[in-house]
Amino acid sequence: MDAALGTIADRVRTVLDEMQRAAARAGRPPESVRLIAASKTVSVERLRQAVDAGIRHLGENRLQEALPKIDTLGREGVVWHFIGTLQRRKVKSVVGRFETIHSVDSLALAEEIDRQAKTAGLRQRVLLEVNLAGEASKGGFEPTTLGAALESLNGLEHLDIRGLMAIPPPTPTAEDARPYFRQLRTLAQTLTARGHRNINMQELSMGMSHDYPVAIEEGATYVRVGTAIFGARDE
Repeated sequence: MDAALGTIADRVRTVLDEMQRAAARAGRPPESVRLIAASKTVSVERLRQAVDAGIRHLGENRLQEALPKIDTLGREGVVWHFIGTLQRRKVKSVVGRFETIHSVDSLALAEEIDRQAKTAGLRQRVLLEVNLAGEASKGGFEPTTLGAALESLNGLEHLDIRGLMAIPPPTPTAEDARPYFRQLRTLAQTLTARGHRNINMQELSMGMSHDYPVAIEEGATYVRVGTAIFGARDE
């Protein structure tokens, strides 16, 4: 057996233990944060080992890679999340297949998801991606303009908007990412105070393998962890 395969269960336990410690430091119940195993390029065999070790949430970045995994592993005991960049032309294939789309980065994308969800007769749960540092290489709503965008988003009746997602810019240490996580939490609180009828800001999807404990301390309700569970990826 590949040695890497034999360590997945141990890695899952290590991550879950660290998540519990981070939640305790923040005075939060451990069940207030959920672990999404980021499974880009990970084989079905290794995903099955992670599920056997207690993983219940899987996050995929690429639709064409995700669909056969969903077909093979199914949905019994597994919740699928779409966490990658989503092109509008692929929205129809994503809506209804994933519990939550974490990467709604523009009003145009939100409107297309709403249209496809209406056609499918469902409400699609989504998170709004925020570009915290204004990085040109990343999509996402700007923090200063998201409030205005919510006026339009609030009218999309087939979207179930549950919160925000962000990927901070690269930082030398996990602690250096803390201000970005805190910024996202503060933004969610500010938007909640506006009282939009169809918008809920209870979910914060932030934190990855190198900084998820800090993200939990700052209020993350989802952390997206890949390398710490599956090892370095082969792109």
